[in-house]
Amino acid sequence: MSQATLKGYPAEQADLNVTVSPFRYNPSAWSQRLPICILALVAFVLATHMALFQWHLIESPWDPVFGDQTRRVLESDVALMMHRWFGIPDAALGALAYLGDAIFGLAGSTRRWQYRPWLVILFGIDVIPLGLVSVILVICQGTIVGQWCFLCLMTALISLILVVMAYDEVYASVKLLYLVWKRTHDKQLLWSVLWGQPSEIADEIASEMVGAASTPEKGNI
Repeated sequence: MSQATLKGYPAEQADLNVTVSPFRYNPSAWSQRLPICILALVAFVLATHMALFQWHLIESPWDPVFGDQTRRVLESDVALMMHRWFGIPDAALGALAYLGDAIFGLAGSTRRWQYRPWLVILFGIDVIPLGLVSVILVICQGTIVGQWCFLCLMTALISLILVVMAYDEVYASVKLLYLVWKRTHDKQLLWSVLWGQPSEIADEIASEMVGAASTPEKGNI
């Protein structure tokens, strides 16, 4: 493997498309991130449609499966309670979160798991809790409201898919930070690595992660 492939800094001398242990691919590659962004934008459009109804800007929400049940869900006591808590409809909150998923997914290079751990972790915070909240809201539809909302189910499904698709990149960044802490127990260094500051030890650990992913398994040599 070339020195340029393993070198982390300066970034212009590094291979941005390396595979990262324990995966056999680069979790920050555009092929991994663009599908996440596209799905997030689809969910953003669906959530925005529901928010427009909750803001009374359109007459009725679109639902080709459950008909008027979507209206009842979006006007339910649960939805109204969340509106009072947060000051905006729950669908609008979802739309903002999905838009954040798309923006965070597009930001940074294809080696941002190493260079911008803070960005990847922020991306994960936006994606993963949203998926869990969506599941909870869907459960509330059936158990509390007693109605079903097609668009809500679609956005919840997309949220779960996004969690599955995004976890690997978050794992890679968290693993980098964990190994830095395990090796140094230096809080200041850990903090600087989190924010992407150049560090010899972080460069060394990232090189080991890249090297481990590129080493053939026994039996495959």
